[in-house]
Order: sequence, then structure tokens, then C-alpha cells
Amino acid sequence: MFTSLRAVALRPDEFYDHALAAADGERRLPLARMTGWDISPFERDGLRVAPLRPPVLPEAPRQGEDPSSCDACRDRGDGIWFNGSWRLTRITGVGVPLVLMLYPREHYDMADLPDELAAELGILSTHIVRHVQALPHISRAHVYRIGDGGAHLHIWFFARPEGQTQLRGSWMPVWDDLLPEYPADVAEADAAIVADALVASLGGRRSAAGESRRG
Repeated sequence: MFTSLRAVALRPDEFYDHALAAADGERRLPLARMTGWDISPFERDGLRVAPLRPPVLPEAPRQGEDPSSCDACRDRGDGIWFNGSWRLTRITGVGVPLVLMLYPREHYDMADLPDELAAELGILSTHIVRHVQALPHISRAHVYRIGDGGAHLHIWFFARPEGQTQLRGSWMPVWDDLLPEYPADVAEADAAIVADALVASLGGRRSAAGESRRG
């Protein structure tokens, strides 16, 4: 006999109760296995999980839910590389060698991105990764899309420095926040190399303007 499957995800209160069943009396979950990995930036001794807060509904709106107040739309002229549909910026104030962010020129999130632009996103992301990894002393380009902070689609590209294998994997954005600021002139020069390579491989145009500081 087949058991019928639940058709919907857990409600917010159900999810919270489910998680609390694994927590202690202070609503603290056990440390993640990730904290024991050799790439973790933290030692387990003295480290503890923050209390799990109950769900808050409705959720607060993300920045740019209203296109008229969207920062990404307001700054659509900023970037180191542009074509008709996309722009690429360099994020300043970071600790790893290079962090780039890709935006559609028009106001779309990933779920409502037209299929034509979605196809372009795949090709463009591949070219950005290829050009970042071609930089001297860069081993890997990480690609992230989260979307909880801003309604306008933005894709992160992080360059991992060669030989620094402790920065590999899912902890790298945390390491980036811990590291001292990377030399801006080196990052700017590397970003220009990536932009020139994009012009050569996909067209578009390069600009020296359009750097953004992580908020």
C-alpha cells in the first residue's frame, strides 16, 4: 500500500516547532557539522548557536520590492561592463581578491526573469567565471544567488585566492568578511581585465565606473 505524500511544505509554525524539537531549553540548536570542517573560520570551543527566533509574518519587504525605490534600478548606469540587458559591477571593501555582481538592466527577480534573459544569464555567468579563473593567482570563482535582501536579481561572483584552500567551499563569504580589505588598485585592475575579456568573448562595452560597496 502506498502512503499519500504531503502536498505542501510545513507551515511557519510547524517548521519552527519541528526545529525546536532538536534545540535545547534556550532554543539553541547543536553546532553544525560545518563548524568542525578544516575550512571553518571558527573553533568549536566556546562557539554556540544563537537562539532560534519564532517566525515573523508577514515578512518585511525586501529592498526594491517597489521598482520606483529600487537601488539597483537607480544605479543602472553604474558598472564595469554593460550590454543591452546586463551590467557587471565590482564590489569594494572586500577581503578576497575580487567580488563582482551581475544585474539585469531592467527590474527582474530570478523567478520572473524571461526565458531569453535566463538563457543569457547562463552563458554570461559561465563567461564571467571563465575570465575570473583566468586571472593570475586565482584558483576558483564561486557563484551565489540568495535574494533575501533585494528584490532586483543580483548574482555574486567571488574569486578564491590561489593556494588559500582554507577559504574553499561554503565558508568563503564568511572568511571574506573577516579578512582585511584587499588592495583596491589590484582588484580594480583585475576587474578591468575581466571586463575586457567579456567584451572580447561576448561583446558589450567596458566602463571604469560603477563600483559598489557591500552593505
